[in-house]
Amino acid sequence: MQNLEELRQRLAEFAEKRDWDQFHSPKNLSMALIGEAAEVVEHFQWINEDESYQLSAEKQQAVSYELADVLIYLIRLADKLDVDLIAAAEAKIQINETRYPVKRVKGDARRADEY
Repeated sequence: MQNLEELRQRLAEFAEKRDWDQFHSPKNLSMALIGEAAEVVEHFQWINEDESYQLSAEKQQAVSYELADVLIYLIRLADKLDVDLIAAAEAKIQINETRYPVKRVKGDARRADEY
């Protein structure tokens, strides 16, 4: 199992060996990221909530590859922008804990400004 830093390094080496860094601008990577996220959504577009939990093995594999693509582009984008994803996620969770205190929001999925 790799950690996030090892995966970041492997992806950077992969791109460097192929001379793809020239294409991996923050703009291009963010566009690729949203494109891959849309490919995840396509797998769920015409099924209901219950069906979304009961994917066939083939569909589950396809979704896992799309999720991997999302993660790959996210890591590359963060690398290009020198963002520590773990630190950023931890900071964002702390912000969300303040914005969405359990006593006020439990069982209610409104946006923070709607409370």
